[in-house]
Amino acid sequence: MINEYYKGLTNKKSQIREMYMYGLKRKKEIGEENVFDYSLGNPSVDAPKEFNDSIKRLLDTTKSLELHGYSPNLGNDHMRECVAQSLKRRFNLPYTKDCIFPSSGAAGALAHAIRAVTTPGDEVITFAPYFPEYNHYVGGTGAILKVVPADTKTFQINFDEFEKLITEKTMAVLINTPNNPSGVVYNTECIKRLAQILLESEAKYSHPIYLISDEPYREIVFKGVDNPCVSSFYDNTLMCYSFSKSLSIPGERIGYVAVNPKCPDHKLLVEIMAQISRGIGHNCPTSLIQLATADCIDLTSDLAVYETNMNILYDKLVSLGFEVVRPGGTFYIFPKCLEEDSQHFCEVAKSLDLLLVPSDTFGVKGYFRIAYCVTTDFVKRSLPKFEELARLYNK
Repeated sequence: MINEYYKGLTNKKSQIREMYMYGLKRKKEIGEENVFDYSLGNPSVDAPKEFNDSIKRLLDTTKSLELHGYSPNLGNDHMRECVAQSLKRRFNLPYTKDCIFPSSGAAGALAHAIRAVTTPGDEVITFAPYFPEYNHYVGGTGAILKVVPADTKTFQINFDEFEKLITEKTMAVLINTPNNPSGVVYNTECIKRLAQILLESEAKYSHPIYLISDEPYREIVFKGVDNPCVSSFYDNTLMCYSFSKSLSIPGERIGYVAVNPKCPDHKLLVEIMAQISRGIGHNCPTSLIQLATADCIDLTSDLAVYETNMNILYDKLVSLGFEVVRPGGTFYIFPKCLEEDSQHFCEVAKSLDLLLVPSDTFGVKGYFRIAYCVTTDFVKRSLPKFEELARLYNK
């Protein structure tokens, strides 16, 4: 019999991807220069030259069987060691390779982390606005996702509502900072308070509550923004990372889970993830890309364009009367619509060939997401479209 859960997902396709596919079609009809597609978070800057050079060097100098053979279930030891040493240098935590599980991007990292610390019927709490695929990462395990309503004034954590949702069934809390879609970075005060509540809840319910920290935008943080390392404040943290944004290599699908070395079960959790990998057919990222990433572990692409784009869009949106919380990082901005219905608002924008993503699937109504991982010239050329959109609502 066909799996009914996944059958149901065929009628709940990603609005982000659907808008992106519409944009590709529309560009063929009227020309790429006439469509302003802000739908998909696909990095717009080149990967570092060193990454491409590393792949070439590996192909030229490494034995074929080593380069193209299976890596161990736990991932390539050299890559794991390089990740651990980098985290140790940067965040002053005693990571070792036994804390690291390589994965197929942040999505793979989250899928493994959630499975490792939950069983069917357990509850995972996250905070709106949140990445819509969390519903599937959690739902696919049999656990239940509970969503804390957004504090739309700041998009920091709504702690009053959070504390109401914690129960004996809470086994994990899933956060995303810097945040997709708001661009907000949870500050040190916020993370400290979150850690304190989790410690108190662990004591109350007499079981661990794991903090799963989704961090693919960790390196895209703007000048002067407080960007704490979440793992520094809470021992039972599973850091889920991707090199997709920092190195601009989303198609290579490479990331990792880093279990806090202060977590009592850190070695066991990594071993469990290897067994999860067996069970779901993941079986590690490609050997070549693990090795190339290890060579570039502390590098990033030139990410400065994202802050430039954010400043241009933020200033323009505010001048047009949009309410918007200023992003502290990522390449997303999350303004309030000029009407209550975000779906209709984005359809109006779509009629102008301005492609935006409505907020409903992010767990917030009445907002829209702009993914400004585009050229600055693209941003500047799109500004008249935002002006035209605003005029339609300000007649």
